[in-house]
Amino acid sequence: MTTHTPLSLLLVEDDRDLCEILTQTLTEAGHTVRAATDGRQALDAALSQPVDVVLSDVRIPSIDGFTLFRRLREANSPSDVILMTAHADVTQAIAALKEGAYDYLIKPFDTDELLVQLGRIASQRRLKHELEQARAELKARPSQGVAVVGHSPEILRVLGMVGTVAQSDAATLVTGESGTGKELIARMLHEQSSRRDGPFVIVNCGALSEHLIEAELFGHERGAFTGAEKKRDGRFKFADGGTIFLDEIAELPAPAQAKLLRVLQEGTFEPIGSNASVKVDVRVISATHRDLRERISHGLFREDLYYRINVIEITLPPLRDRRGDLPLLTQFFLERFTPAGQQPPTITESAWAALEHYSYPGNVRELSHAIQHAVVLSGRQGTIDVNHLPATISTALPSTKPAVAEGMTPGQLPTAVQSLSEAVRAFERDYLLRVVAQSGGKKTQAAEALGISRKTLWEKLKGYGVGEVETPS
Repeated sequence: MTTHTPLSLLLVEDDRDLCEILTQTLTEAGHTVRAATDGRQALDAALSQPVDVVLSDVRIPSIDGFTLFRRLREANSPSDVILMTAHADVTQAIAALKEGAYDYLIKPFDTDELLVQLGRIASQRRLKHELEQARAELKARPSQGVAVVGHSPEILRVLGMVGTVAQSDAATLVTGESGTGKELIARMLHEQSSRRDGPFVIVNCGALSEHLIEAELFGHERGAFTGAEKKRDGRFKFADGGTIFLDEIAELPAPAQAKLLRVLQEGTFEPIGSNASVKVDVRVISATHRDLRERISHGLFREDLYYRINVIEITLPPLRDRRGDLPLLTQFFLERFTPAGQQPPTITESAWAALEHYSYPGNVRELSHAIQHAVVLSGRQGTIDVNHLPATISTALPSTKPAVAEGMTPGQLPTAVQSLSEAVRAFERDYLLRVVAQSGGKKTQAAEALGISRKTLWEKLKGYGVGEVETPS
């Protein structure tokens, strides 16, 4: 069995046979292992050459495992600590969890359980590293102007095109699914062009009614239609000397398409109710999430207009095709939506797994909304867990199904399997101890959380051989 990412470990165990077995198992799983036989030697080794994980028995010579853990914590060691303990030491192990130890294992334990724990540590460290890298990259970026966040090959290709196309006045069509950032690309094209000091005018062609779109684009004279009480310049006039961005251009009605074609051909148009031509100097950038060729085949979009607006086409990739940008985008939105004066929250492994697994049909816009949702719900807790994410994301993880071992048929059980009663007892014991740990060792609070009496909790813990349990009052 292997874990996600190789880790460096310091194994502290004075039982040479067990030390040899664990070293072999961990090395075969891909980890780098150093060994120490007493606490003092381990402390010196961990401080002089830090490791990812210190795996230490509690009862070791010189300095016991609990003291070793506390000394490492006082020295701000970056190592995660897993304690190997006997039943009698569980209460102290719970106290160590409260102080920051990663976990404890009760001897004798299955090495697969240890490898699972190491896999979780590896995942958490990978997440922390990726978000730290993202934070550093964001800080290094220039703060002026608009920018697309990402460093994947897919988005770098787009940015390369933007840098080239911005120097031209050619009509440009930006395509891509909803939420991919088409308006952001249009703004970048404008800001990197020679027209940057001119106006940047946005028109959402899908948000205006058919009888108003022409007036909105080209203006109208007083009395040109009912409600036209005074002369009004259109968006093309406002954009003179700059750029006009026609978002959702596929929704443009046929009459407006004809007038737009003339603007692109001749740079002139007539306002509604006027015979006088108005000449403008405007760069046209259009965008759509629709297939314009399909709309042409259905007679919904003019083919000659398509070729006029599509001198250059820039296609934005969906978020599912640029997964490498997810940490950078996540950190960007965490910093954007965290209230001023607060540190951005961290993300748990389970929440990150949900974010990584999700397909994002709404693309970057959906991720932005999800992170804002999580930041608001997590409040001042400082940590975003899976329950803080929108339900569409938090419930999208596949359910865990029993694995079928090689050579087995579905439904066939391995020979070395616990009985149901043994499995239930093992689960209950572990669950009780973890609830007590989360309650800071306060058994009354733990009992309330479990929905049982303090006496029942005490009796259950005693039945599982947990030492140093207070007598119930």
